[in-house]
Amino acid sequence: MNLPDPQQLLPRMAAELAALLVRRGVTQARFIGIRTGGVWVAEALLRELGLTQPLGTLDVSFYRDDFTRNGLHPQVRPSELPFDIEDQHLVLVDDVLMSGRTVRAALNELFDYGRPASVTLVCLLDLDARELPVHADVLGASLALAPHERVKLSGPAPLALELQSLSA
Repeated sequence: MNLPDPQQLLPRMAAELAALLVRRGVTQARFIGIRTGGVWVAEALLRELGLTQPLGTLDVSFYRDDFTRNGLHPQVRPSELPFDIEDQHLVLVDDVLMSGRTVRAALNELFDYGRPASVTLVCLLDLDARELPVHADVLGASLALAPHERVKLSGPAPLALELQSLSA
C-alpha cells in the first residue's frame, strides 16, 4: 500500500481550513494539537497558513477510556493551553482518526478548561474504523487498513507516514 505524503496533503488541508473558517465567520481561531502527532500536524498547518500564534497542546492520556483494555501505559505530559478557551473558536488537530476515542477524550479535557464557541476538527488521516460518531471537518486522506495494520506518523520535520503490522 502506498501511503500519502503529508507534505502533499498539508497545503490542500490549510486551504480547506482557511475557507471553512471564512465560511463560518471565524476571524481568529486558536489552534490546539493532540500530542504528539497532532501537535506536529498543527505546527505544519500554522506554517502553511503563515500564522505565528501560540499553539496549545493536549495530552489526553488521563481522559482516555481504553487504557486498561488495550494495556496502554502512556508517558503522561501536562497539557499546555497558552490562551483562554472560553468563547474561543478552536481548531483541534490530530494526526490519525481511527476509533474516535482520542477526539472524545480531547473534547472532554477541553471542556474542563472552559466552553469554547466552536471546535473544528482537522485530521491528517482517517482510518475509517469508527467506534464513536466523530467526523473530521478537514481531512488529509482516508485509508482502509487490514485489522492487523496501523499507520504511524513520524516527525516533526519532515512528517512521514509508515505502515506498521501489529504482532499476533
